Amino acid sequence: MTVTNERRVLVHQNRQALAGSVAARFLTNMVDVLHEQDIAHVVLTGGSVGIAVLEAINESAARDTIDWSRVNFWWGDERWVPRADRERNELQAREALLDHVDVPQKNIHAFGASDDHIDADADALDAAAARYTAELLAHAPKGEQYPRFDVTFLGVGPDGHVASLFPHRSGIRERAASVVTVRDSPKPPVDRLSLTRPVINSSNRVWLVLAGSDKASALGLALAGASRDEVPAAGIKGRYRTVFFVDNDAAAQVPESLIAPAY
Repeated sequence: MTVTNERRVLVHQNRQALAGSVAARFLTNMVDVLHEQDIAHVVLTGGSVGIAVLEAINESAARDTIDWSRVNFWWGDERWVPRADRERNELQAREALLDHVDVPQKNIHAFGASDDHIDADADALDAAAARYTAELLAHAPKGEQYPRFDVTFLGVGPDGHVASLFPHRSGIRERAASVVTVRDSPKPPVDRLSLTRPVINSSNRVWLVLAGSDKASALGLALAGASRDEVPAAGIKGRYRTVFFVDNDAAAQVPESLIAPAY
């Protein structure tokens, strides 16, 4: 793989075109990855656009060209709600894609839920973070703390947050831990779990997918060199590729020089 370690912005006409394009690119990428290696690791995101991408993957005629038994799915963050709660990222991803493809349950690495009763003798949120940290470690190459992720999907909030790493919060500055707990989140629900920036940035490819005029300011600031504390998305960069897939509305404040021609 050629290492360019660059950021690029790909603009699409609307949300529907955006979801379809990212879905097609993901399927093509997975074919290539699984040709080169036995197992793939993918990090999913929630949010309306992230789930729309999964729905588009499911609806694609190329969906079954992938050997899903060789793909492991993880999440960038999760809301601390019961497992059957409609707000849970895992549930939305299952309904959009995972329940429709032949992926073994052992390959679906979901965060704990508030009704799991993980450890009666410890704080449940802390216990869930420790458990996910251990799961990451169990699937990591020898000597490393987490898997080598092939693609990490992220959304970007209007405030520039990614996963559940919010501006001016300690989570975006965490360097040692793989997983952090988030309490008193500025966006409900107040309790969450999140991968940390070093884990996200270890991914071969980070794909940030965002749509809507309310994301334009955060995207513009991230690309203009804002600090990661002010705009967490500014601190995200994959090992080989970092691509912002956006619609026209979200691209309103992106300098023309940063917009890549369509692949």
